[in-house]
Amino acid sequence: MKRRPRRRGRLAVRLLALAFVAVVVYLGVTFVQVWSTGRSDQARPVDAIVVMGAAQYDGTPSPQLAARLDHAASLYAEGLAPIVVVTGGKQAGDRFTEAEASAAYLNQRGVPDGAIVRENNGRTTYESLAGVADLLAARGLGRVLIVTDPFHSLRSRLIAQDVGLTAYVSPTPSSVVTGGTELRHEVQEAVGIAVGRLIGLDRI
Repeated sequence: MKRRPRRRGRLAVRLLALAFVAVVVYLGVTFVQVWSTGRSDQARPVDAIVVMGAAQYDGTPSPQLAARLDHAASLYAEGLAPIVVVTGGKQAGDRFTEAEASAAYLNQRGVPDGAIVRENNGRTTYESLAGVADLLAARGLGRVLIVTDPFHSLRSRLIAQDVGLTAYVSPTPSSVVTGGTELRHEVQEAVGIAVGRLIGLDRI
């Protein structure tokens, strides 16, 4: 009679150990997916190039956003899409949305205003891409090439697919997020995606 509690205790410990290993493996696999997606370029002809927003300062894109926009302008010049969708709303006190700052920057680099579509309301990656899906659906379009930082590429593609887009990614090769900062972002993305796959990407 005394052995059963011991056996149950050992079984519980083993189950906890297995659960811990499963979580570590799951996170590890997700991290590898984040890392590998950020280092792959799926550039191809699509309906639209989508630039994910980032900080802007009174109409001037931050270095992080500028790097994304420079890459998008190059892809547009290659003829991969007839339009570029810029995304992102504004923070309290801002005069311009991220999309407006992005559009002006692209204009200066040869992308005509008529080829730029503005998604001005998104405050998160999910909100922005849901807005993009609506804007493109109204035009009968749905194939997109997403431009963002490498660490952000997998989540952006997964969310785009979640909102009904056929999505590919072309990470900016000149991201200002590098070294230890990039690694920290990759770990954060891996954890977020791992959780999001369980509870829904719209909830992270």
